[in-house]
Amino acid sequence: MVIHGDSRWKKIKPQISSKVSSLFGGPATFTVLVCIPKNKYRYSFCVIFMYQDTTMEDRSTSETTHPVKATVLHKEVGLLSAVCLIVGTMIGSGIFISPKAVLLYSGGVGPCLLIWTACGVLAMLGALCYAELGTMIPKSGGEYSYLMEAFGPPVAYLYSWTTVMVSKPSALSIITLSFAEYASAPFFPECSPPVIVTKGLATAAIVFIVTINCFSVKLASYVQNIFTGAKLLIIFIIVGGGIVLLAQGKTENLSNAFVGKSVTAGGIGLAFYNGLWAYDGWSQLNYITEELKNPFRNLPLAILIGIPLVAVCYVMINIAYFTVMTSNELLSSAAVAVTFGDKVLYPMSWIVPLFVVFSTFGSANGSCFTAGRLAYVSGREGHMVEILSFISLRRFTPSPALMFNGFLAILYVIPADINILINYFSFAQWFFYGLTMSALIVMRFTRKELNRPVKVPIIIAALMVLISCYLVLAPIVDNPELEYLYCAIFILSGLLLYYPFVHLKVEWARKLMRPITMHLQLLLEVVPPEKCE
Repeated sequence: MVIHGDSRWKKIKPQISSKVSSLFGGPATFTVLVCIPKNKYRYSFCVIFMYQDTTMEDRSTSETTHPVKATVLHKEVGLLSAVCLIVGTMIGSGIFISPKAVLLYSGGVGPCLLIWTACGVLAMLGALCYAELGTMIPKSGGEYSYLMEAFGPPVAYLYSWTTVMVSKPSALSIITLSFAEYASAPFFPECSPPVIVTKGLATAAIVFIVTINCFSVKLASYVQNIFTGAKLLIIFIIVGGGIVLLAQGKTENLSNAFVGKSVTAGGIGLAFYNGLWAYDGWSQLNYITEELKNPFRNLPLAILIGIPLVAVCYVMINIAYFTVMTSNELLSSAAVAVTFGDKVLYPMSWIVPLFVVFSTFGSANGSCFTAGRLAYVSGREGHMVEILSFISLRRFTPSPALMFNGFLAILYVIPADINILINYFSFAQWFFYGLTMSALIVMRFTRKELNRPVKVPIIIAALMVLISCYLVLAPIVDNPELEYLYCAIFILSGLLLYYPFVHLKVEWARKLMRPITMHLQLLLEVVPPEKCE
């Protein structure tokens, strides 16, 4: 139904209410789906009605009235789902396939295990800084929201530009490609799966995951919980096998653990670099702060549960590997967990690649879940196209943002190899981590009035800034290449879009996007989020 009216909403709303009441013969609630400007004084509105039968008013309230949900993202993520999101996104396929970079650079079993433990401690310290930021600024979007508060829109825009357009979708494509390789491997026992098969399966996985996340927040949380449980199960199986072997006296590779080749300061630095990348993902919960139940309690509590759990899993699984493999065998293995399974779990060794598939699928689901929220918040602040800030009228999910992230991920699946792209843009992630830690320090002085339910010592934030600086510079100093400059230029090129389209809000761009936004609204059945106090 299309209703014409005065251009000012305060005059239009009574007109619509009156026409709705006369149409249905009684009161009805309504939502304006699309506002179409006809000219300076007239607009057309596409309205969705919800009619309430007044003849039923004599029934008890508990039987007849159902609260109408506001069109916002609802708080549906509890503590268990929050922990599973952290654990599920941190533990991908790397710890099962190639956890050997830390061993390679540390020089021995003992230093390797110490570095895995130390990296877990550092990840915990960084996550505690994010717990302060998340409870101080309870907005979704992670680093984007904190950089906005501390440094203003330009810095926040550069973060969203880099992360929404490159980092998040390319990471999703890499994870789904890993999933596709291991899922298709049993059907091609004599050779590697054809590229067309892995890329097609990865694309299908992206579509399926995006569909799940668009359909329901609860369903996406259930999927995350199930697949996180699956990856923890295989870790417990591997660790259990290692404990049994240790009890049987298989300690040769752990004896004299600190005897080996000499360790250099540069080698230790590179070992920490690779170890901290394995722990990356500790900030994922901050992307969905607005959807957390009781975020002031569950955000820090999920961090205190999830990250130590991941650290214990990483250390224990490495100990299990060393019970059956020497350092040289581990370094030469193409898939460490599979090698462990062949030696310890035979004839049930097939469960290891199966659970690696589960692990990668769960990581992809978690990555999609959080990436959609970043695009949604960026659109809400006017830093991305407006349609990304809309949510499904029926499902209460940020479906346009989720679809956009999935579309970009599919585009990144098409090229021959995007691992190079990921490697060159990886330094940018730690640059923004360091900038976010700096934001915490800055707001201690500029935003003293903000409530801080969690408050970490400022020295921890300063330490994380120094570590971030090292992790930004280490790969560049170790292997300086021109591609790093290209990445920096790409990040800064966002300012060329920010100034005309965000700062100046040029009128021709708004006129161009208005009909596109309108038709996408009608197609996807999405609306702007309501402002709730």
